[in-house]
Amino acid sequence: MMRVALYARYSSDNQREASIEDQFRICREQAKREKWKIVGTYKDAGISGASMILRPGIQSLLQDAQAGQFDMVLAEALDRISRDQADVATFFKHLKFAGVPIVTLAEGEISELHVGLKGTMNALFLQDLAAKTHRGLRGRVEEGKSGGGLCYGYKVVKQLDARGEPIRGGREIDEAEANIIRRVFREFASGIGPRTIARRLNEEGIPGPNGKPWGDTTIRGHVKRGTGLINNELYIGRLIWNRLRYIKDPSTGRRVSRLNPESEWLIREVPELRIVDDALWQAVRDRQAVIADKYANVTEAVRQHHKKNQLNGKRRPQSLLSGLVYCGSCGGPYSLRGAGRFACSNHISKGTCSNSRTIRQEELEERVLSGLKDRMMAPEIAAEAMRAYAEETNRLNRERRSNGDAWQVELAKIEKQIAQIVEAIADGMYHPSMKEKMTKLEARKAELAALLADAPENKPDLLPTASTIYAKKVAKLTQALNRPAVRQEAAEALRMLIEKIVLTPGQKRGEIDATLYGELGQILAWTERQALGKASKTNTPGGTSSGVLVSVVAGAGFEPATFRL
Repeated sequence: MMRVALYARYSSDNQREASIEDQFRICREQAKREKWKIVGTYKDAGISGASMILRPGIQSLLQDAQAGQFDMVLAEALDRISRDQADVATFFKHLKFAGVPIVTLAEGEISELHVGLKGTMNALFLQDLAAKTHRGLRGRVEEGKSGGGLCYGYKVVKQLDARGEPIRGGREIDEAEANIIRRVFREFASGIGPRTIARRLNEEGIPGPNGKPWGDTTIRGHVKRGTGLINNELYIGRLIWNRLRYIKDPSTGRRVSRLNPESEWLIREVPELRIVDDALWQAVRDRQAVIADKYANVTEAVRQHHKKNQLNGKRRPQSLLSGLVYCGSCGGPYSLRGAGRFACSNHISKGTCSNSRTIRQEELEERVLSGLKDRMMAPEIAAEAMRAYAEETNRLNRERRSNGDAWQVELAKIEKQIAQIVEAIADGMYHPSMKEKMTKLEARKAELAALLADAPENKPDLLPTASTIYAKKVAKLTQALNRPAVRQEAAEALRMLIEKIVLTPGQKRGEIDATLYGELGQILAWTERQALGKASKTNTPGGTSSGVLVSVVAGAGFEPATFRL
């Protein structure tokens, strides 16, 4: 029987969340008609179709396809996978290499022709949509209206045109926020730094733009790009539109800004929206010029230092834990600050957290590695995890068998009843109640058939031990982190095993407690993938090699591991 994986996506800009279930429903109906067995579903919610690099659902689908977990991918249409021509081509190429065809309800089986033509059409659609949106926004700005979101210091003005339709982009000054803006300008011009200003505002409980806490970057921004509160020319009654354009970075899928030529800017004078006078505006510019001169001198000194010590610069280790470390006091991120020390970002930049404890990068990495090796990956913990997983697997197997047997018995009974009614009608015995009875029986028959078709296959009842594999692989991982050639690959493997690391001030002066949150199921899966090596490329789902199971369901049967480092 053909094993099928379903994929669905909706973008938050023009669709509702239920759209994913709608897509799954019509795909299930198609699979039922074709007698295909659905073995997995993948989805991405609220994510644009312009890029699939950042979509976890489609990335997981690609990994499972390469592992041979299904024979075909079924989706509503090709644009549900991506509207980006390069992404579609890459996705098609990877699945073709894995021997997995793509079938959509709109186009049928996807071929190179679909990828080329449909991808071009989708790319043109995005380009046309962007042009129309840009044209509409320009029309607003030409009339002195806002061409973007609501800026701090202003509130929306509700206006109607002659036909009673709302006029978009109307703004007026919010006096309470305008006073905060003037205060920030005065304090910055007097020599107070953006970080100190942000901390003071947060300590006074004054909400920042969009109701978020103030940060130093919220205030200083980028001078040339016109970002940041003190660089917003709307505060002196000058509306500038089209200063920046946004394009997608093909390596990350994220949008990045680019400065447009000044000749393409659209500038309109809106004196009714002025908040800051010219003298205060110029005082801020003068202060920025002084800071820029100091920064230029420091930058040149650093550049010369690095030029003399290029070899040293190349040997500086990358942070293994960036993005995984959080503050136990405020829940915000811990990031590298200064000379290789992790510190609470909210404490440093916003002053909204009292946690002033810092920790050296090398010390934290050493504690994490020791914890993984001695606590989380210890053979006895691996054995206990395997035991718990085996118990859960066996319980699910018994449940599947019990349900499947009951459904089979009921299905046979219903088919017998249907046959009896058909035979009675053929013999001339008909009554209106037979039609209602037949309708109910057919509906239940279809429901049972769907339940049996969607029932997952049994997992193996007996699982091999992973204790010896653990010891070897953890030792190799630790060694690899000290070898530049394979450090990046080892770091990525390490990060897969960690959910987060929480740092909390200890009871003693300068002490900091670290708690690691990890998923034992992830470790089991990682260990077995490492052990299989090239054997995992056989595309034999559920198969074994050298007594090691190919696939382990992460998290089944045991709780996530948590321990102090």
